[in-house]
Amino acid sequence: MSIKVNLDVVMARRKMSSGELSDRIGVTPANLSILKNNKARAIRFSTLDEICRALRCQPGEILEFEDGDKDASRNGESDGV
Repeated sequence: MSIKVNLDVVMARRKMSSGELSDRIGVTPANLSILKNNKARAIRFSTLDEICRALRCQPGEILEFEDGDKDASRNGESDGV
């Protein structure tokens, strides 16, 4: 996947623990962990909105595009649309 989640970096800069963020945004600690560890395949805009409000940041501070192997989609290694 070419999208990297930098949530842990932003949380560290804001000195906010996972438990505190989880409580503030109403997401289970397990789901927040999935997001922090780049295991999530999607995020709802409403969740991203709550994260940005709690951390007082922009979505671009949390989500980053990494241009990986440009030929992967041509070799049938694409995840689809």
